[in-house]
Amino acid sequence: MKRNKFPIKDLLKVMERLRAPDGCPWDQEQDHMSIRFHAVEEVYEMIDAIEAKDDAELEEELGDLLLQVVFHCQLGRERGVFDFDRVAKRITDKLIHRHPHVFGTTKVKGVDEVWKNWEALKKEEKVGTKHERPSALDGVPRHLPALQRTQKLVKKAAKGGMVELPKSVDNERPTKSEVRTRLFELAAYAQAKGWNAEEMLRSETDKVEKRLRKKESATG
Repeated sequence: MKRNKFPIKDLLKVMERLRAPDGCPWDQEQDHMSIRFHAVEEVYEMIDAIEAKDDAELEEELGDLLLQVVFHCQLGRERGVFDFDRVAKRITDKLIHRHPHVFGTTKVKGVDEVWKNWEALKKEEKVGTKHERPSALDGVPRHLPALQRTQKLVKKAAKGGMVELPKSVDNERPTKSEVRTRLFELAAYAQAKGWNAEEMLRSETDKVEKRLRKKESATG
């Protein structure tokens, strides 16, 4: 294959070739659903490389993650719904729009104002679309690991005034070290009982989310 001076173009052509009728049988059989969790695995491997401070491994894992993006873009291109250029343009436009303090005239005093503007702009972008987020709890991916999803939900619920977070100055609250120990002990206890701690927390979070949404709807 003749190489291009722009490596991303080579990658796009390789992916197109793999999906061609005379390409790779495995790649030909895939669709968005069949490879949807591959990106998750690549992200975790990338995190491992970052924590290991292994730049060579990080370079490779970033390439593997980029491959997942390119694969989905090729599938979208074949269906005539989007391609790599459209995806790249969309994220570029989003970054410019959500950074008016960099690309516009908006003034900010610090990170807190940056995040406040970001959330307001994100909500504004969704208005009138099927992705509109009327609830303060919207925007938490269901497939996040259970503990991460729970924390994000609690954060949104607290910002929306639905729950009150414990005060960190309360001496009766457990320390960070004690929380770490308890979390580990609870996971170990669940394992000893033959229970799935991940599914248990996910189920409890689902239940709490439904209750909070019902409360939000009633007061809204």
